[in-house]
Amino acid sequence: MKKYIILTFLIVLGVLAGCGKKEETSKEDAYVRNLINVGFSQLGAESDWRVANTESMKNSLSLDNDFNLLFDDAQQKQDKQIMAIRKFIQQEVDCIVLAPVTETGWDTVLKEAKDAKIPVIITDRMVDVEDDSLYTAWVGSDFLKEGKIACEWLKRYAEVEGLEPSELHIVDIQGTLGATSQIGRTNALSEAAKENGWDLLDAVPADYAQTKAKEVMQQLLKKHSNINVVYCENDNEAIGAIEAIEEAGKTVGNDINNGDILVISFDAAHSGLSNVLEGKIALDVECNPLQGDEVAWIIKDVNAGKTVEKYTYVEESVFSTYDKIKAVIADKEAYDVTILTQEILDGRKY
Repeated sequence: MKKYIILTFLIVLGVLAGCGKKEETSKEDAYVRNLINVGFSQLGAESDWRVANTESMKNSLSLDNDFNLLFDDAQQKQDKQIMAIRKFIQQEVDCIVLAPVTETGWDTVLKEAKDAKIPVIITDRMVDVEDDSLYTAWVGSDFLKEGKIACEWLKRYAEVEGLEPSELHIVDIQGTLGATSQIGRTNALSEAAKENGWDLLDAVPADYAQTKAKEVMQQLLKKHSNINVVYCENDNEAIGAIEAIEEAGKTVGNDINNGDILVISFDAAHSGLSNVLEGKIALDVECNPLQGDEVAWIIKDVNAGKTVEKYTYVEESVFSTYDKIKAVIADKEAYDVTILTQEILDGRKY
């Protein structure tokens, strides 16, 4: 019996020693690899675009790339993002990445991060703060320019099809009010409508969500009998709007003169481009979600003590199957319109 107890005791000691050794090895391995600890507050998973954006971040900020990523999904709630940032500060991460749900309300928590000497990288949407030094850099899209490109295409479309400006009866299904993407795309349309004399009937938010956009479109069809252009501020909204239009017995497509309702969208995610290829979305202006690599490079440069650019814009394209418009000019720059094919769609990463 004594031998059995002694043997058991030795086995337990061996296991404990092994556990201790494993922990030491793990710490040593982390030190050798020099991992950069990053806290990422993602605003949610409201759209296909957002899912692709999250995947890009996780792939780029991976262990294989010398990062230890702490991820938090805020489920579209700013208070959850603020709580996550404060938790990252307590955890003493090397860098914080924030994809803000809205532009305002960040001054206090970002000052807390700055006081803790933790650099903050803003991605996708911007933040409206009194002191720009509260964040180190921003990576994302020029949402106002995206909207201008779409509106210039619509202007050219009306000219090609022989439509008077006043014959365009437009509704805007907006994104989340206060988000940088919503502000830019909405402002582009409202400015173009005033400048060109378009009939902008209504603008209603749907929070970039497909189900809500369908409900909004159903109400808009009841309220306005003459809608012939639907300007959706992302692909999920466009898909929801198309469902409502078709269920109402109407058609979507590129031929307003023959009764189609023309749908314009943003993001150019796979689901949106599939609808472009089917002729249901007339124009899809890309908003590139693959921002992870840019963010990773910036974090590594900041961690190495290098100076980085304050603003980095990702490259984007424009897609349609309407082949009568090859390019548009926005802010004195020419943007080619890619005529979408199945081969192009199959080669897309998202």
